[in-house]
Amino acid sequence: MSRVAVVKGERSLETVYRALDLVPYREALEPFSRVLIKVNFIIAKNWETGATTDPIVAEAIINRVRDLGKEPVVVESDAQMTDADKAVVVSGMKEMLDRLGVPFINMRHVDEKVDLPIRGGKTLDSIKVAEMVTESAIISAAKLKTHMNTRVTLGMKNMFGMLTTKWKGRYHMNGMHKVIHDICLTLPPHLTVVDGFVAMEGRGPVHGNPVRMDTVIAGTDVVAVDSVACRVMGFTPDEVDHIAWGHQSGIGTMDDIEVVGDGVESVRRVFTRF
Repeated sequence: MSRVAVVKGERSLETVYRALDLVPYREALEPFSRVLIKVNFIIAKNWETGATTDPIVAEAIINRVRDLGKEPVVVESDAQMTDADKAVVVSGMKEMLDRLGVPFINMRHVDEKVDLPIRGGKTLDSIKVAEMVTESAIISAAKLKTHMNTRVTLGMKNMFGMLTTKWKGRYHMNGMHKVIHDICLTLPPHLTVVDGFVAMEGRGPVHGNPVRMDTVIAGTDVVAVDSVACRVMGFTPDEVDHIAWGHQSGIGTMDDIEVVGDGVESVRRVFTRF
């Protein structure tokens, strides 16, 4: 059984800590000395728009990672409409990282890259990623958002940004759900934290409307976390192909889940769809 924390609370470090402390993140990160915190910087917008990961979520994760004696690094990569180096400033993240002395790495510009073979995938034979991801724990610090192509963008979809090419649009031709499945099959995050302090509904992941949810969802099983997050948004997880396929492929479970904390019904809101 996978445990997923759903915590309702004001935008604060303490709310994120409460969610983290309800799930076995220490065990998940234990084998690693370095932890990559993969944020969502799809566009250069402030966190208040609901488009980008809230710096306070990343700060809480960083503090917990450091408490374990591990090195935190915040990462993202460019895409057609993503300038990660600009977004880290506009989002408010860089100010926090500078204050804490934590590096930000745009993985597109990392010289050391590797091709990871995909076995049992739906469309890809391999993916090119920064070599550091193969030697580190990965935390998907995702957003609670709708998405015009994949219905939702949560922990699994956030991993699409692990691809280091700027021209990610070519992967859309493979089918977005299939690509997301294949990335997570090969490179599943060790911990997923979904930032729902300010979420987004409607024309997500960029042009939707911000929704104040005061919610954090966390767990070590990305499929389970995304399944619970779907229910929070008024979706059923089996209507999102990459989540259903993640369950079928054994990446995680969308059925056998223990929800802890405040529960789905305490925060549930039917999001406007695209």
